[in-house]
Amino acid sequence: MRPPLWHPPVALSTAEHAIIKRIRRAKLFVCLRHHRHTLFAEPLQQELATLSKDQPQGHPPVPPAQLALATLLQAYPQVSEDEVIEATPMDRRWPLGLECHDAETPPFSQGPLVALRQRLIAQHLDRRLVARTVELAAASGAFGPRQLRAALASNQWC
Repeated sequence: MRPPLWHPPVALSTAEHAIIKRIRRAKLFVCLRHHRHTLFAEPLQQELATLSKDQPQGHPPVPPAQLALATLLQAYPQVSEDEVIEATPMDRRWPLGLECHDAETPPFSQGPLVALRQRLIAQHLDRRLVARTVELAAASGAFGPRQLRAALASNQWC
């Protein structure tokens, strides 16, 4: 079974508006929430889907675009995969971009997150994803390109 494409809502919910108003730092969470549908347009999602293996059994596959977004968010504050999994249901900023509000458990486990990141790096999609994120963030005025590229180009990525 191939992982599905990810089609998160574009419009902000009332709860998301409230969360965004309270975020003072970690503006990448807000920026990626606003632009995730542009960043992960269907052509990129189709390419990401080719990185995933068929899973005939087990848990339903997680959309690769959702995992790729998690890796971007992970690179920004430079946290471990364990911290991503822990923060997703506990920190309201993470579900903002990942579309998992009010989840009591994370939408994915550490294994798929690590595996996708490794495949992104092997195919040099990590660099393209960082470049596209920097481009979108700079165009929106949310970040200067150097500032964001430096934050995202950690040892985990490039």
